[in-house]
Order: sequence, then C-alpha cells, then structure tokens
Amino acid sequence: MDDEQDKAAGSGEGPDGGGVEELRAALTAARDEARQNQERWVRERADLENLKRRAAKERADAVRYGTEGLIRDLLPIVDNLERALEHAKGTGEGKALVDGVELVQKGFRDTLERHGVSRIDAPRGTRFDPTIHEAVAHVETAAAEPNGVIEQLQPGYRLHDRLLRPALVTVAKAPANLATDGGRD
Repeated sequence: MDDEQDKAAGSGEGPDGGGVEELRAALTAARDEARQNQERWVRERADLENLKRRAAKERADAVRYGTEGLIRDLLPIVDNLERALEHAKGTGEGKALVDGVELVQKGFRDTLERHGVSRIDAPRGTRFDPTIHEAVAHVETAAAEPNGVIEQLQPGYRLHDRLLRPALVTVAKAPANLATDGGRD
C-alpha cells in the first residue's frame, strides 16, 4: 500500500485523485480574485475619500453662502434707502429725518459688510468690466473713453467672492462719425 501512495504522490495526484496542476490553477485563480478585490477596494476607498471632500466643500459653501438669498432680497431695500436720501437731500427739507435715515443706512451697510457683503461701485471713467458691470445703455460721446463708464445707475454687490448683482452702468462708445471715417480728415 505504501508503494501506491508513493506513486500517487510522485505523479502529482493527491489522495483524492486531484492533481497538483489543479491546485496550482486554483491557487492562481484565488490570487487573481484577491488582486481584483484589492483593486476594487482601493477604488472604492478613493471614491469614498472624494465623496467626503465634496461633502465637506458643500457644507463649507452652505455656511459661507447660506445667506445669499436673504441678502439678495435686502439689496433693493438698501437701494431704496439711498434713493430716498438723495431725494430728501435735494429738497433740503426734514434735516432730522435725513440724518435718521442716514444712520439706518449706515447700520444696514455695516451689517452687510460684517456678513461678507461688499459694494461694487463703478465711478465715471472706470473701464467697463463685464464680470462685475452690466451695461444698460451705450452712449455715443467723444467726451469719454470708449468702453468707459459714464454713469453708475445702481451699485453692484458681492458676497465674499461670489457676485450677487452686477453694477448697472451706462457705457461710452465712440461717435458714429469717428467710427465710420476711421479717423480720416
């Protein structure tokens, strides 16, 4: 009997009749499966880390820009206060009322600034910038540089680094006679 076992062991057959080659193939298949599982785990782990980073950024943005809707709703009130003050100053009546409204307006602006809101002004002569200005009219004039701001109709506002509302401006353009002549005499 010992001779038969020796022959089986020498031929690569196990006691159950399976060969070493089958065991090697099974081992190779198990290693491939383990490698694939490892790669899949690494990809899933990277996806999870990316998801965590995205969620953290979204939470930070929600905190930073969470008041955006409220601030957008408040900006017309600030504009109306400014218009009321300019009108009251023009008539010269109600000095005490004007002073009181100016204090309210200053408090309003200070509060907005504390919450990351900054005003965008476009004084006369400023170069038109479409990223922060909105041109509501173009006026032909030789008195101003082409693409320069002639008048600001409404200030713009920014929340941190995000534009809430562009400044509404009137922009200069070269007079038609200069543009068609090409400057010839």
